[in-house]
Amino acid sequence: MIDTLVQWLIDWGYPGLFLSAFLAGSLIPFSSEIVLLTLVKLGLNPPLCLLLATIGNTLGGMTCYGLGWAGRSDWIERFLHIKPARVERMQRFLQGKGALMAFFAFLPFIGGVLAVALGFMRSNIPLTTLSMAVGKLIRYIILLWAMQESLQLIL
Repeated sequence: MIDTLVQWLIDWGYPGLFLSAFLAGSLIPFSSEIVLLTLVKLGLNPPLCLLLATIGNTLGGMTCYGLGWAGRSDWIERFLHIKPARVERMQRFLQGKGALMAFFAFLPFIGGVLAVALGFMRSNIPLTTLSMAVGKLIRYIILLWAMQESLQLIL
């Protein structure tokens, strides 16, 4: 089923990339990197792909932030499968560090918890969004760079 979804998103091109990045950043454990790399390899514009993936993934992360802002532990547990105790531990870790920590929202396993905790803490929305977007953009740039380097080694 995942292979079919990935193929469908690839077939959709730019909108599929945006959607895959949004899903990966929000409610569904999904890898937008596969879609991004495939579309770039197929010849789509790399800077536009980077922009769409970054915006989609950031909006997905801000969805998690919004669930935290709403403060409904039952929603967070139901939709994100994050236990309230994990969010509380992340909040304790984030105390005094602020919205700039959203930069690390791209990290697997803790990125969603981080975004939810920042929402609970009512961190500065513009700074959180910018910080999150920069982290996600840098991750995608490194990913594309690594793909280019590995292709050069193969050829």
